[in-house]
Amino acid sequence: MSNSEMLECLLAQPEAQRQASLSVLSGEERAELRHHWELWARPEQLPPDGDWRIWLVMAGRGFGKTRLGAEWVRRVAGDYPDARIALVGASLGEARAVMVEGESGLLACSPPRRRPRFEPSLRRLIWPNGAQATLYSAGEPESLRGPQHSHAWCDEIAKWDNAAQRAEQGWNNLLLGMRLGENPQVLATTTPRAVPLLLQLLGQEDVTITRGRTQDNLSNLPARFLKDMRRTFGRSALARQELDGELLTDIEGALWTRAMIEAAREDAAGASPVRTVIGVDPPASAAGDACGIIVAQLGEDGVARILADATVQRASPEKWARAVAEAAATWRADRVVAEANQGGAMVESVLRAACIALPIRLVHASIGKAARAEPVAALYEVGRVRHVGAFPALEDQLCGLVAGGTYQGPGRSPDRADAAVWALTELMLSTRAPPRVLDL
Repeated sequence: MSNSEMLECLLAQPEAQRQASLSVLSGEERAELRHHWELWARPEQLPPDGDWRIWLVMAGRGFGKTRLGAEWVRRVAGDYPDARIALVGASLGEARAVMVEGESGLLACSPPRRRPRFEPSLRRLIWPNGAQATLYSAGEPESLRGPQHSHAWCDEIAKWDNAAQRAEQGWNNLLLGMRLGENPQVLATTTPRAVPLLLQLLGQEDVTITRGRTQDNLSNLPARFLKDMRRTFGRSALARQELDGELLTDIEGALWTRAMIEAAREDAAGASPVRTVIGVDPPASAAGDACGIIVAQLGEDGVARILADATVQRASPEKWARAVAEAAATWRADRVVAEANQGGAMVESVLRAACIALPIRLVHASIGKAARAEPVAALYEVGRVRHVGAFPALEDQLCGLVAGGTYQGPGRSPDRADAAVWALTELMLSTRAPPRVLDL
């Protein structure tokens, strides 16, 4: 049987029978057919039927989103010699490293005789038949103003920088340029996060949605990967988002929403530091809750920033005190703010034993955690707090604090959230005036 006859026969078989047939092919036969994506792809990795405009693939890590995107672009380029394709990543570096040169990127997926020529200086790929693709950064939305395209692949759209609404501006500029050909199409692949752009797409009727989990691609992942991830993250909110591909919804009445936190995120601190404070929520016992340890900094621009989560689990007093001292030394903290309701003077004694020079301020909680957090949540709403990076465990706890109600987040106690509230209160809401030089 010739290769073309074998291919035709395999494509005619039901998916389960086809996979069984492929498993018994010789290595040489499999090599001949390895670039025929329709043979190897799972049904959910193939383009939807019908006349679609936007295809959103929202799935967990390891689902095969990058391979799906690269194979779709390869198919478009092969079918349409006049195709002009936009490849949009969170940055140009990521677009090149993942979408073009990655293990599942365009160059790796293409057969040698039909592999595109990559011109890095021009951010362009050119296929032998004349089809072209150009790389763009979602962080530079104006670069998408003007160019016209027939197709586009947008990767990890929930990761696009949304400062000053850049993500939405980039998406809108892209759509306004989708005016080549008879049927312009956009593929967006992403791990779900409750960012404005993704929520916008989920609310549109003309978006075709494919959902998936890491487990769906288990046969192509290291044998221990999913088992290790489940052991580490269990059924936590992070696991549900990153492995199961769930878009985490907000709890009714929560002081923080996912969208609020995403809007506050930045890659690096945008101003020079003025003060650095470490908030500490000590546990009642070594066998109890974690010791929340959060590093926050006030910038010259008047914005407070969460820099690190140094929380330790099931630690003895000596161990969590050392963790606080190490965080204070690493970040050169001006002050350690520790709640003293559990243990009173003992908290200070334990911290002093770890480092006698620690600048400690003990605080006492006279109102409930949610009530204490409300003024801090208001700072987020007006843009006066940022998260430098991602802090999933802390953010899950913040989103579990409900106004006037009980804590509804993961774990028994919002230890990380409480530590963050103490630190941000010290930086932004303290009535004590900061030290300054008087001009006499």
